[in-house]
Amino acid sequence: MTPLALYIHWPYCSRICPYCDFNVTRDRGQASQRALFEAILRDMQIQAEGLGPRQLASVFFGGGTPSLLPPAWVSELIVQAKHLFPYTDDIEITLEANPTDAEISRYEGFRAAGINRLSLGVQSLDDAALKFLGRNHSAAEAIRGIETAQKVFGRVSLDLIYALPDQTLDAWESELLAAAALGIEHISPYQLTIEQTTPFGRAVKRKLWSPPEEELAESFYFRTLDTLESLGFEAYEVSNHARGLAARSAHNVLIWEGIDYMGIGPGAHGRLTRFNVASGQTRQNENAAHGRLTRDGVRHATIANRDLKDYTAAKNPIESEVLSPLEAEEEALMLGLRLAEGVALNRLPTLPIIDKAAPLIAQGFMDLTPDRLRATPKGRVVLDRLLFELLS
Repeated sequence: MTPLALYIHWPYCSRICPYCDFNVTRDRGQASQRALFEAILRDMQIQAEGLGPRQLASVFFGGGTPSLLPPAWVSELIVQAKHLFPYTDDIEITLEANPTDAEISRYEGFRAAGINRLSLGVQSLDDAALKFLGRNHSAAEAIRGIETAQKVFGRVSLDLIYALPDQTLDAWESELLAAAALGIEHISPYQLTIEQTTPFGRAVKRKLWSPPEEELAESFYFRTLDTLESLGFEAYEVSNHARGLAARSAHNVLIWEGIDYMGIGPGAHGRLTRFNVASGQTRQNENAAHGRLTRDGVRHATIANRDLKDYTAAKNPIESEVLSPLEAEEEALMLGLRLAEGVALNRLPTLPIIDKAAPLIAQGFMDLTPDRLRATPKGRVVLDRLLFELLS
C-alpha cells in the first residue's frame, strides 16, 4: 500500500513575525475560523477521493500557529484522516507550537487529541534576540515550554534561528549548548533568511541593518555542525539534527525522500501520484497480491487557494498541475540532496547527473556511491550553487 504523508496548514498567528513570508494572518478571534476549519475537513475528503489504497504515514500540523486551534478541532481532523486512510499504531503526528503560557496550557489537550510530537518555535534563548525577531515569548517562557512539552509528549523538537545581526559565533554556540542541556533530542537551526516582501526585507533594503556576510554565515553553519555533533546530534538534513534515528522527523524525511504528501489548508502545497484508471490503477490492483507496486502513475503538484475567504467558499479549492518526468526527477534531486544520505540514483533515471557531478565530487562538494549521490557538509552549505550546476 502506497504511503501518504498529510500536511494541514492553519494560517492564524497571534502576531506576524517580521521575517516570515508564509501564508499567515493575524488571529483576532474571527468568527470565520470555524468555517475555515470545516473547509479544511471538506478539502481533505475531496482530495482523498480517487487516490486509491494509501497508508497514512504521518500527519503534520503547520502554519501559521496550529497550536491556536482548539484541541477538539485537532482531534476531529485526526479522526477524519484516520477514517479516510489506514494507518500504523506508531504513526507520527506532529503539531507546531510556541512556548507562550496560553499555548502551554493546551499541551495536554493536544496529546489527548492524538499529537505525539511537538515542534516548538523557540527561535532563541536570548531575550534581546527574541525581541528583535518579534517573538511574543521570553527566554524563561521558552524554557518553561520546553520542560512542559517534554513531560507531555514523546518527542519534542526545537526551532532556532542564527546569523542574526551582531551575533557572535561563541554566543550562538552557547545557545546551542543551553538548548541541548535541556535534554532535547531534535534541534532545527535555521539561518535567518531575508525575504524582500517582509518587514526585515524592507529594513535591509533601507540599510537599517545588515545580515552577516556570506563567509561569516558559513562559519555559523560549520560551528553549528561541530557543536551539535560533539553533543551526539547527527546532521541528517541541512537544517535538522537528531540524537539517533528515532528522534528524526519522520514526516519531513518522507517528503525529502519523495513520498506522496497531501497539502490541506489555504496555500498548502502537495504532491500526489494519481494512477490512470484504465491502466495504472488496474495494474496496481492486479499486482497487490504479488507484493509489487506499479509506479506508472502521474505525479501532480497541487496548491490550494491562498486567500482565506476564497479557500473557505470554494467547493474544490485545489489546483493541480501534472509534473513531467523530468520535472519530477529534478524535484527529487533538489529534495533528496538535503538529506545526509543523499538521493537514490534510481529516482533520477533520465537526468544526466553523473558527468555534471564529477567536478563537484573532485572539489569535495559531493560524494558518489553505486546507488546514491550526496552532498558533503562542505557542499550542503552551498547547496543552491550545487543544484544550479547540476540542473543548468
